[in-house]
Amino acid sequence: RGGGGAMAAAVAARAARQHAAGKLLARERLAALLDPGSFVEAGAHVEHRCRDFGMEGKRLPGDGVVTGSGTVWGRPVMAFSQDFTAMGGSLSEMHAAKICRVLDRAVEVGCPVVGLCDSGGARIQEGVMALAGYAEVFYRNVAASGVIPQLSVILGPCAGGAVYS
Repeated sequence: RGGGGAMAAAVAARAARQHAAGKLLARERLAALLDPGSFVEAGAHVEHRCRDFGMEGKRLPGDGVVTGSGTVWGRPVMAFSQDFTAMGGSLSEMHAAKICRVLDRAVEVGCPVVGLCDSGGARIQEGVMALAGYAEVFYRNVAASGVIPQLSVILGPCAGGAVYS
């Protein structure tokens, strides 16, 4: 899993492309949404578990989604922001699990959840596991409907399941 210098250069290049397209990065979007200094990240060290199709060599800290809690105008919210620079923001099993934790916590404490969506859809390398991840997210969306406010902001070329939540 080495290659730190090459990986840092690749990450910087992807960030530069995002900025050149006039788009913010996932963390920048959360910083713009939330009150300054209020964001508390959860799951920063989560990584995918896929070992097929060359994925065993791909390291994605946070697995393409930044999740946590913060405040908006002093009021608590849970939020997630998909990271298009990490495999197109594609949803994997662990990416979905992080979103599910945010949704579960929002219901538990009774606060809104905001999803900043920028995803190419399911991560094809994970196949059925990625699709099962969408099922888990959708199940929670339905269970939370009418219980907490759920806001989705579409900020990129969302496709497939990424269109819905």
